[in-house]
Amino acid sequence: MKFRRKTRPVGNGAAGPTALTPSFGAPDRVEEVTTGPFDVDDVDLEVQRVDLGSLLIEPGQGRDVRLQVDEKTKNVQAVLIAGADGAIELRAFAAPRNGDLWGDTLPQIKAATERRGGTAVEREGRFGPELACEITVKKADGEDTQQLSRVIGVNGPRWMLRATVIGRPAVDATAGAEWEDVLAQVVVRRGTSPMAVGDALPITVPEQARRIK
Repeated sequence: MKFRRKTRPVGNGAAGPTALTPSFGAPDRVEEVTTGPFDVDDVDLEVQRVDLGSLLIEPGQGRDVRLQVDEKTKNVQAVLIAGADGAIELRAFAAPRNGDLWGDTLPQIKAATERRGGTAVEREGRFGPELACEITVKKADGEDTQQLSRVIGVNGPRWMLRATVIGRPAVDATAGAEWEDVLAQVVVRRGTSPMAVGDALPITVPEQARRIK
């Protein structure tokens, strides 16, 4: 049995990105993937992208790529694509071969946000169920400010991609659509190594960036 990814209806019938569909019998057929985020097996690797190991991205003009590094372990935890009006944080995780890791993760994020005194409202978005979050955080000067974000999840073949949109794109539909297009171009490279469900896929610093250091 193989799995193929294709566009599917999500929730109330809105078109969603990609899904895993079991294909029984022979011969195995893989349908063309027309919308992302993509699995590495579904794309032309000749297209120029920033290769960060498990994530290959096209940030677009006027946007910076930053890596969020854990100070203790020195491991890269997430990729941040930042622009003038906001940013999107990307993390990828190992997932079951046939399962819905995002469906399990969404209520956990919602509960964690509410425990911190914030709100998290589930709604249907371009990529399926997502969360609109609001939480009070302290700025560097000690003043409180409201932090707004959208948390989006996409299930792929043995991976789950989680994206957090912050800034104006989290609340403005026009600005948000441009950042959704950035997310739709992300390519995930799961790799073949065995990993526990929920483990973060490794993000690596490009060779050129290491040489610059």
